[in-house]
Order: sequence, then structure tokens, then C-alpha cells
Amino acid sequence: MKLELSFDRWRMRTPFVTSKGGVTSIETLTVRLEHDGAAGWGEALGVHYLGESPRRMRDQVEALRGEIERGVDRRALWRLLPPGGARNALDCALWDLEVKAAGSTIWRRLGLEPRPLTTAYTLSLAAPEAMAAEAAAHPHCPILKLKLDADDPLRRLAAVCAERPEAELLVDANGAWSLDLLREIAPRLAELGVALVEQPLRHGEDDELAGWRSPVTLCADESCQTRRELDHVTGRYGMVNIKLDKTGGLTEALDLAEECRRRGLELMVGNMLGSSLAMAPAFVIGQLCRFVDLDGPLLQDGDRPAPIPYEGAVMGLPPAALWG
Repeated sequence: MKLELSFDRWRMRTPFVTSKGGVTSIETLTVRLEHDGAAGWGEALGVHYLGESPRRMRDQVEALRGEIERGVDRRALWRLLPPGGARNALDCALWDLEVKAAGSTIWRRLGLEPRPLTTAYTLSLAAPEAMAAEAAAHPHCPILKLKLDADDPLRRLAAVCAERPEAELLVDANGAWSLDLLREIAPRLAELGVALVEQPLRHGEDDELAGWRSPVTLCADESCQTRRELDHVTGRYGMVNIKLDKTGGLTEALDLAEECRRRGLELMVGNMLGSSLAMAPAFVIGQLCRFVDLDGPLLQDGDRPAPIPYEGAVMGLPPAALWG
């Protein structure tokens, strides 16, 4: 097996801002595997709050080059690498290689009948008027995801609601709220029709959610990387946001989705930003989800050749020339 690694830089259309900071461009790691004339590839940005970066992920993969090139399967990656971006890029490249070498597709391999998906469109944290203007500029996006912090979140939300009263609203605090703030504003969030609040409290500070009945569905993001966190999540959250960089690939993501459904937890699929190559394997998980947040390519200036087609917020199937 031949392994190739490269970096790609993507410029954001506008600064992408959350309660944790902002970026104007991102860099991703691309893994390409070739064997017997077939090739597969995968992309990862990495989990920034776990200290990952494209170069650190590259170093993780390079340290295993010999073992990878001698031949490695997806389950063996669990022994070689922890959950994270490096394992994700390798895992997705192996999936792509596997189906292409067999002359098949990811859909036949998994026994799924794929359908187009409607993604949420993310509104970066900004002044209320700016967030409302951005919402108005995307009338064909029926689901809006608002990045909020603890600074007067209801005023920002109300501004967007006034501009787009028909939109379905998701809120993502990225752990910026306190329990007191959440309890104070949750009834108003429900009145405004917010469908979910993603990661309201910081990971590790959400124990007190146990037993509290929120009027709005709470969705775990940073608090749930893989199946190992589900005992903590169950009883505190009603939904889990699955991201492939967190799980370390599609293999674990599929297992996590199955276990969430067994426990009665609703599902969302998200992204760390990136190109259509990062969205394509997440599109598989999106077939199982209540909410889809795979708008990465809509937020940046460029994309891969043979990208996922977006008609407004509706995602068509990833072309076979791209992945899967």
C-alpha cells in the first residue's frame, strides 16, 4: 500500500467566529492510499480543543508509515491511533479504497438508500444586526445555526428571529454558558422556537445537567467524542452531535450512531469545517440524523474537484469521483 500526505489551505468567505475565537482560513490534512491500482482518500482538520493541528496529525501518521504501507485495516487503526483527526483521515481513506477496489459504493457496502440532505447554515458570532443581515442573505437556508456566547444571547437570537421568522433555529454556545444562564433563558429559547441548544456548558462542567428537564433539547458536542462518553451523556443530553474528527473516522461514527439510537438519543451530524471531501463520509452519518450541519464548503471560497452539489442548503449525493 502506498501512503501520500498533503496539506490544503481553505480561505473562509467571511471570518468564522465562535465563543472560542475566529478564523479567516483553515488548513486540512489529506491522506491518500493506493493499492493494486485503486486509490482512496480522506481529509481532517483535527480537534482543535484537543490540541490537534494538521502538522501534528501528519506526524502521527508518519510515525506509522511502515505499518500502514505493509497493509492495515480499519479496526487495526483503533490499536494504532486514538480518536482524532489523524485516525479519521486514514479511516475514511480506507473506506474509500475498499469500495473502489471492489467496484462498489459506500451505499451498497452499508446497505443504505441515500437521500439528499438539508444542512443547517451557520451564522458566526457577531453583533445582533450583523447576524440578522447574514440570516437575511441566505433565504434558501431553512435551518440556521447561531453561534452564541454569554453576552446577551437572547438579543442576537431575537434579531435573527425577526429577520427570518420562518427559519428553524439551532443554537451553539460552544460551552460558553453557565448553568444559571441556561436555566434563566431556556424558557425564552423554547418560546422563540429554538429546536436545540448545542453544548451549552463546558465539557467537564455539565454534571449538574443530570435530572434537569430542559424545555429545549440539549445536544452534546464536546462532551461526546466516542461511545466511551455515552454513560455520562445519557440523562444529561437528549441528542449527540457526531463529528468524524472527534470519533476518529466513519467506523466509530457508525458504531456511535447505533449505540445512541439504542439508548434513545437523537442524532445530529456536524463538521469541523473543511471541503467536500470531509463532508462526504459525514453525509453517510447524516442519513441517520435528525439534524445535519455539513455546511463547511458553503463557508469557504474553494472546494475539491467533483464537489458535493449544494442547491441552497440541499446537499446532493457525493459524486463517486470525490469519495465513496
